[in-house]
Amino acid sequence: MEASAAEASGQSERTGSRTQSDRRQDGPTKPSLKRAANMKTKKKKKKRPRLSTTNPLGYTVHQGEDMLFLISSSASHSGDSVWIPNTKRSKKKKVVKGKLKARAKPKRKIQPVIKEEKDTNTIVPKKDPRWGQSLPEEVLINIFKMVVVQDGAVPFLCRVGRVCRLWNAAASSPVLWRKVTIGHCWIAPGKSQLPKTEKKITDTLNWLAQNRFSQLRDFSLCHWKKNVDYALEVVSQFSPHLGSIKLSFCSGLTTKAFQSLGQHSRSLNSINLQESEFQVEGFLEYLENHGSQMKQLLFTRGVKNNRILTTVSKGHCPDLELLEVNNKLDSKQCELPLCLQALQRACPKLKTFRMLNVTPMHKTKSNAADSTPGFPLLEELCIASTSYSYMTDKDLWDILFDSTRLRVLDLRGCSRITPSGLAALPCTELECLFWAQYFSSHVGMPSLKTGLHMVTQKWSRTLQQLDIANQVFSEEDMEMAMSCLAQAAEADMLRSLNLSGTRITPRALRPVIEQMTALDYLNLSSCRYLPRGMKTIYRGQKEIRQLLDKLE
Repeated sequence: MEASAAEASGQSERTGSRTQSDRRQDGPTKPSLKRAANMKTKKKKKKRPRLSTTNPLGYTVHQGEDMLFLISSSASHSGDSVWIPNTKRSKKKKVVKGKLKARAKPKRKIQPVIKEEKDTNTIVPKKDPRWGQSLPEEVLINIFKMVVVQDGAVPFLCRVGRVCRLWNAAASSPVLWRKVTIGHCWIAPGKSQLPKTEKKITDTLNWLAQNRFSQLRDFSLCHWKKNVDYALEVVSQFSPHLGSIKLSFCSGLTTKAFQSLGQHSRSLNSINLQESEFQVEGFLEYLENHGSQMKQLLFTRGVKNNRILTTVSKGHCPDLELLEVNNKLDSKQCELPLCLQALQRACPKLKTFRMLNVTPMHKTKSNAADSTPGFPLLEELCIASTSYSYMTDKDLWDILFDSTRLRVLDLRGCSRITPSGLAALPCTELECLFWAQYFSSHVGMPSLKTGLHMVTQKWSRTLQQLDIANQVFSEEDMEMAMSCLAQAAEADMLRSLNLSGTRITPRALRPVIEQMTALDYLNLSSCRYLPRGMKTIYRGQKEIRQLLDKLE
């Protein structure tokens, strides 16, 4: 029995060993069988026929033999629209290290429908096209008025009048067409005009005058070389309230235009002909017949234009309030014959008298100085010049001996005027004094001056602007003058101070900055007696107050 049991156990061990060896020789265990099964399933999936899959979102995906995918709309899917592979260009798949290598995808000619679906489904807020028509007309007129003040009526109002009926009605308001400036809108200045362009210009100007210029007050014409007579004739004919005309860099103005102004423009009181060419005889005739209504007259000095000042001095413009004569900067001749006594008798209401870059040559008459009334209403006198001026204290006194209301005095370039001559003037409430010196190359620097404190002491309580650039006063005199300004701190009127090129020192500058709190412009450029970091222009009260830290 024991032998049989031993044999049985040995036999079982043999069978167990056989089974393990058989397992090792036959193949893997159960896990390896699962992997083999998965491989079989994957192979079966690859052998499945290629069918198109339908997407419930509205598009269909097709798969070709060369592993390209095409997305098309399900709505347009039919037998004709099915993707057909190109058999001629199709190649077999190449196996590289167990991976499939596909060729590069060609460019898609059909755009995906997904973007179209997004575009159709997105909600875009719609704008009301009638928003401009819902605004009150008064609001549009106020908006247009702000633009007109900044940019002018033409061509802004002509363009906005084409938007809609409401904007056209607002742009046609006579309130917006009271001041009009017309430049070279159709053609550049100096170039010739074609007949069609010239007719277009005249037709447009004629339409504007008939439909827009009924309340026109101020009219300006710039850079016109042709049709100037026609423009003034049309404007004067359809603008009964015309009060001011300005021609800048225009030419071709004849007697015919002045006759039309005298016939239709009964309210015209201001004419500006500076930098323009015109027939002097026609303008002199107009002044002789209608000069009594003139209040402002501006022209450029010339050989023939000097006769205008002679005509005014004869008494043809008794109500004249502004007289300005300028000279071209490139002109070498700047002398202007002037009979001052005759002008004072002819224009007793003159308030503004300007001679820009002009050297007046006084003509005196015997026994006429005692009978001249002067300019009792004069508020502004400008005799500024870019070259050397021969104006003396006596000449200045002859003009201002009775001008107690003077507010603005511009003597730039008048190097012969002295502080004592200014202090002797009858005006006591001067607000602006411009006394800077700008010398040409052929004139040397004048000698050292003294007495600036007499000027600042007289007008320290009323001065708002003081310009003494390049004046050669000593350091002590500058210190005395600045101390006189600082003593009038209770008035606190000074706003602008130009000390460029002077001998101002930090000690003289400090009391002015401390006391004058309203000062918002200070020019210290080219001041050799100041530190290098202070020689600049200061704008604003904050920058000027910060300058005190540098002066300590």
